[in-house]
Amino acid sequence: MSKTNQLFKLSLLVILFLVSFHLELTGQKVNSVPVAAKTSTKKDSTKSDSVKVSLAEKVKSSTKMEGLFTFYQDTLSGSLHIYLKKEQLKKEFLYQSFSMGGPAELFLNQNMLRETWLFSIRKNFDRLFWLRSNTNFYFDKNHPISRAANVDVPETVFFSEKIVAEDSLGYLMNVDNLFLSERLDPVKPSVPATIPATAYLNLGTLNKDKSEYLKLRSFPLNSDIIVNLSYENPNPQYYGGLDITDPRFVNVKMQHSLIELPVNDFVPRADHPHIGYFSVQTEDMTTTDMLRYRDFIYRWHLKKKNPELSISEPVEPIVWWVENTTPKELRQVILDAGHKWNAAFEKAGFKNAIVMKMMPDDADWDPADIRYNVIRWVSSDLGFAIGPCFVNPRTGQILGSDITIDYSFLTGLKVESDLFEDGKNFGEHEHISNHPHQCNMGVGLKMQNHFGKAILELNEVDETVKTELLHQFITELVLHEMGHTLGLNHNMKSSHMLSPADLKNKEITRRLGVTGSVMDYSTINLALDKTQQADYYTTLVGPYDHWAIEYGYSTFKKEDEAKSLNQIANKSTDPKLIFGNDADICRPGAGIDPRVMVWDMSNDPITYAEERFQIVEKGMTGLKSKFIKENQSYETFKNMYFVLFYQRFNMTRSVANYIGGIYVDRSFHGQNSSNKPYTPVPVEEQKKAFELLNKYVFSPNALSSDQEMYQYLQSQRRGFNFLGQFRGPKIGCIGK
Repeated sequence: MSKTNQLFKLSLLVILFLVSFHLELTGQKVNSVPVAAKTSTKKDSTKSDSVKVSLAEKVKSSTKMEGLFTFYQDTLSGSLHIYLKKEQLKKEFLYQSFSMGGPAELFLNQNMLRETWLFSIRKNFDRLFWLRSNTNFYFDKNHPISRAANVDVPETVFFSEKIVAEDSLGYLMNVDNLFLSERLDPVKPSVPATIPATAYLNLGTLNKDKSEYLKLRSFPLNSDIIVNLSYENPNPQYYGGLDITDPRFVNVKMQHSLIELPVNDFVPRADHPHIGYFSVQTEDMTTTDMLRYRDFIYRWHLKKKNPELSISEPVEPIVWWVENTTPKELRQVILDAGHKWNAAFEKAGFKNAIVMKMMPDDADWDPADIRYNVIRWVSSDLGFAIGPCFVNPRTGQILGSDITIDYSFLTGLKVESDLFEDGKNFGEHEHISNHPHQCNMGVGLKMQNHFGKAILELNEVDETVKTELLHQFITELVLHEMGHTLGLNHNMKSSHMLSPADLKNKEITRRLGVTGSVMDYSTINLALDKTQQADYYTTLVGPYDHWAIEYGYSTFKKEDEAKSLNQIANKSTDPKLIFGNDADICRPGAGIDPRVMVWDMSNDPITYAEERFQIVEKGMTGLKSKFIKENQSYETFKNMYFVLFYQRFNMTRSVANYIGGIYVDRSFHGQNSSNKPYTPVPVEEQKKAFELLNKYVFSPNALSSDQEMYQYLQSQRRGFNFLGQFRGPKIGCIGK
């Protein structure tokens, strides 16, 4: 070997050594691949990252579930992918959320309907955008201005994720960050800053690592994702009720339903302020009218099998199932209650519009499946009943509904908070409920029923009378909640239909009902003289309910509809059809008509209230001998005392509103009404109200019958539950 070759090889070794030394100093891996080859490999790797793997390769370790949307869930990690067909892009679907189990005090208990809105999905390069639709505006397509529709409505993209695989028909994307999050439905309630942290359960922060998918269902018309969301709050200032195992770690079960909108000949029906339907509200942006309301009521899609008949069965009836968790002794009562709505639908031209069925014990379907309307039962620490429905936000068509009843209606009271907190005010939990149509009837009705049971005990009636009270109570409760599922909102004025004398006539109450509508919050109807006792509760749909269903569900020829609906609505001046809902309810700083009130009764509520005060006074005299028993604490006696005392609070609130009150008449100009829109309560009525309050509330002797009981209002000691609390009689806590 020549000296020149030796020098060349030596030089090459030195260069390789220096390069290797440099790479080690800079932390780069050294191997036998030349630098140029590494660069080439890096470029190839970068290129492969941008190339999606095949759909089959991506889902080979996943379980597939086909339906409206196809799911792929990884069998190892549980991660969820959704397959979107190209034909589904830019198409609107309905999103509906339900809470399926969580803190009852936050209204997250089973089967609580929550968010309802429309969404669509569009492709943006290599990503899929999920967009929420804005349904607040309407543009007539035949108007030129419709070309500028929604130009000032910002687009809402609530979720975006990369496409991970595709084929000729669609795209695959991961949706863990959508469903295991609060992007769709913010579970935690928005609590005003004025509410102290010690007054409500603060869920804390969502822990995605501890959240999971519980169940996936996909049917041709809907896909459901049921998740368990895990929340953590390391320093809770409020520990919650008995249902909270550990306030630091709270789980909430949620159901997210993606629903295909029906394509049918459903005709939206215009809302009318004389009749109380829930409605979808839209601003008509192409009208020149002063009022640009384009509002449609909630209603089911009912069509006659035979349109030529005045009364026909529907093509598809509204079918309700009574869940097999229902107490056996109440099943037939509930089935019969639901069928009573058929009387109202006959006036609208439908026979057997409502069909009630009992869910078999061996049923192979899930009551949470939105294809079934189910009257469900839960057993919580709250005490509630609710009957919401979900609709197409563009038309008002009801697509499904469930009713939930709490078993605690049939159990005893807990403590004073049942009386003076949960049930004291209309809208008590408005600051923590996300539901726009919250119904608080359940808690108050529970108080009314316990009052009735106490009076029957004091009157020593037989068991058949107690059973009748229970059945009437359940009947009115079911009728009320089912009314919500038909689209009706509250009518807090209907309790003024009958006079105090009529309310003691069983023939009248059995024919017309105790109130004009089952949609009221009616106090239990009790007579001072038990020989004059009529029905305790409304046990049939009332005159107002017949009228409302006639307006909402009657069918007309297109050219006759507007005129026919106006003719029906103009009946509003009939005293039996009196109406006022939550918007007008009388309370400080809000409504001014004292007739729009909860837990009042009769067209002369001051006279009715006086008899109720007398029933309470009579009951107080026998309370000690009836409810203080040998070898028992005074807890039951104390609670029964407060049950009676609570009635004083109800009557006081009702009567006080007449002092300075104003009657409101919402009839339109041209109707047969002799009333002005606003009429002050007559002076004589105001004086009558003040005299009643002076006698039964402000008088020094108003509570004289109670004084001998104060020394017995003792709570039963239970461990250290009283630690740090005042345990004397809480006589002055009314309205606290």
